[in-house]
Amino acid sequence: MNQLVDGEWRTDTYETTNEDGAFERGETTFRNWIAGSDVPAHVDAEPDERFQPEAGRYHLYVSYACPWAHRTLLARSLLGLEDAIGVSVVDPWRGEDGWQFSPEKDGCTPDRLHDSDYLRELYVAADPEATCRVTVPVLWDTEEETIVNNESREVLRMLSTAFDDLGNGLSLLPDEDEASTVADVDEVITDIYEPINNGVYRAGFATSQDAYDEAIDDLFAALDRWNDRLADQRYLVGDSLTEADICMFTTLIRFDQVYHTHFMCNQRFIHQYEHLWPYLRDLYQTPGVAETVEMDHIKEHYYTTHPDVTPTGIIAHGPDLDFDASHDRDRLDGDAPTPTAVD
Repeated sequence: MNQLVDGEWRTDTYETTNEDGAFERGETTFRNWIAGSDVPAHVDAEPDERFQPEAGRYHLYVSYACPWAHRTLLARSLLGLEDAIGVSVVDPWRGEDGWQFSPEKDGCTPDRLHDSDYLRELYVAADPEATCRVTVPVLWDTEEETIVNNESREVLRMLSTAFDDLGNGLSLLPDEDEASTVADVDEVITDIYEPINNGVYRAGFATSQDAYDEAIDDLFAALDRWNDRLADQRYLVGDSLTEADICMFTTLIRFDQVYHTHFMCNQRFIHQYEHLWPYLRDLYQTPGVAETVEMDHIKEHYYTTHPDVTPTGIIAHGPDLDFDASHDRDRLDGDAPTPTAVD
């Protein structure tokens, strides 16, 4: 795959699988934290006073197709940060030149800050000697003129904790009155990452039968376990929607349309699960969620961007799912999130 090497774009350097045919995801590069963020215990970092949480200062670069970028779009929407943090949306098709801006396409925008043609231009602007993959999301600081962070889980936590005074008062983390804790949320996010969030990629990009079999076994064992857990609780952690649900949602919403077919995760559809399917519909129907889902972008990206997996670039049609169907999840303890006014 393609990446920057010493600030130059190369198409022959990044290998996605190891010698055993197992997919290995590369590390993200920019890992600064906005002042006032609650840095998780597992992260060796401190908030940087250079990056103050101010309305209009930060900008997100995203793809509607990407589940990692989708996390940050969901948080921005749910927390009412649309006016405080701007967004630029790349083309769902990603060719040899990487993520590009195609404002003429439906749902895409120009680079609203720099009028760049390619996302990699921002990476070089932030670090002229950058050696890294060029990924979304990107959280850009317009004052320091640099990338703050491009790790989705960390950007999600920053949006959840550093911008309290700029949003709608909603919280995506448990408060002191709840039985669950922020540590519980972090534990679940970690627990679902390797077998589920990354598991679909481990299956889809595997180049050996053993690597694929291991990924599929891990994936469906985890889905079965969470399906059972959701039989008697509305959300993944306690009685309220948290960051953990956001991280699960962005994989589940893509599963039946893309991962089941394109990544050969075809042991079962999500809509065949007794509890995961209504759970997914419950999340989708939460105010602020559905408008962040662009299924046309999702399907175009996956089916046309991975020629090693689907060389013809034909976009699969189905299945036809009704995400607005009644879910009956409100019979369980826990209420859908309700924003409160912020002075």
